[in-house]
Amino acid sequence: MPRSGGSYSTSELSRKSGDIIAEALRRPVTITQRNKPRLVLLNIEDYARLVRQSDSRSAGTIETMSDSLFADFESAVEAYAQEDETGRT
Repeated sequence: MPRSGGSYSTSELSRKSGDIIAEALRRPVTITQRNKPRLVLLNIEDYARLVRQSDSRSAGTIETMSDSLFADFESAVEAYAQEDETGRT
C-alpha cells in the first residue's frame, strides 16, 4: 500500500484515506495533485511542535507603534542623521 517517501495523490487519498491517515499519525505524508506536492498531513504533536517553534514576530506600522517606541525610533533616526551629516566630507 504505502509508496516510498509517504507521498500519495489526491485520488489515492479519496480511495485509501484510512490507511493514509494511519500513516500520517506515524510520519508526515505528502499529498500531490497533478504530480506536484500540495498538502502535508501530520499528527497533532508534530503540528504543535512546529507552531511552538515558529517565529512569533509580527509586522506593524508607525501608526500601530506605542508612543514610547515611536519616540525611541525617532531618536534613533535623528542620531543616525546627525552621524551621517558629521561623517560627510
